[in-house]
Amino acid sequence: MKKLIRQCVVLFIAMTVLTGILYPLAATGLAQAMFHAKANGSLVEKDGKTIGSTLIGQAFSEPRYFWGRPSATTPNPNNGASSSGSNQGPTNPALTDAVKQRIDALKQVDPSNDASVPVDLVTASGSGLDPEISPAAAEYQVARVARMRNVDPAKVRELVAANTQGRQFGVLGEPRVNVLALNLAVDRIAPAK
Repeated sequence: MKKLIRQCVVLFIAMTVLTGILYPLAATGLAQAMFHAKANGSLVEKDGKTIGSTLIGQAFSEPRYFWGRPSATTPNPNNGASSSGSNQGPTNPALTDAVKQRIDALKQVDPSNDASVPVDLVTASGSGLDPEISPAAAEYQVARVARMRNVDPAKVRELVAANTQGRQFGVLGEPRVNVLALNLAVDRIAPAK
């Protein structure tokens, strides 16, 4: 019996060292060496200050900025510590009301825009943290952002095109625009006042 207990203790210690110390150190070391920016949260800095991450959406609500997808995280939008969707189905009246409010907010800041509102501007994602919108959602906002910045809409469209990423490996996902990167590009050509 003592031999069996000793073997169990030795195996427990060996596995603890292997899976609890050596493997995490090796994985962290490789991640830091091969994917340094991503391993550290893909943080974005401006003027020496961290202002966000390219992996987590941010709540832009000023008309001079492109807006991202709504977030259903609590207690505040785009809360990385509370990733979740609203869990509301298409027949839920609360979802219908939330979508109507979001459409009204978009129409209020850009009443002359009579285009159909892209669905990703009025519905939250499953994670509630999406940092990207569709090119159609960006295009929907071009005129408003250009007007608020006093910039030619063609120049803003160029920024949208420059910040549009294609499908991963050419086949996975859909084309997308990172909202933080796009807003920083807009700030560079027409600083916010």
